[in-house]
Amino acid sequence: MSDKILVVTTESIPGREYEVIGEVFGLTTQSKNVIKNIGASLKNIVGGEIKAYTEMMAESRDTSIDRLRENAASMGADAVVMMRFDSGSIGQDMQSVAAYGTAVRYIK
Repeated sequence: MSDKILVVTTESIPGREYEVIGEVFGLTTQSKNVIKNIGASLKNIVGGEIKAYTEMMAESRDTSIDRLRENAASMGADAVVMMRFDSGSIGQDMQSVAAYGTAVRYIK
């Protein structure tokens, strides 16, 4: 059910009228394993993209959106508008990502 929740970054959904339900969010904190951390440290010496961390960020983003949709579905929402991301580091090898927005219900 939650995979059917429309998530948009815009303030409105063209062609739809809706009522605001409230604030919704999805959170995750992830880290990579020791081997990938060592590889990232070596890459830091020579420069370039650290693909293990890029993958971790993409996975974190996807997980936070999934949790945002679950939160919205539990509130009876049809969509989430004004979705945004916020992220930050916890220590040297953990990344926290929050997806947040406004849950809305379509007016039939």
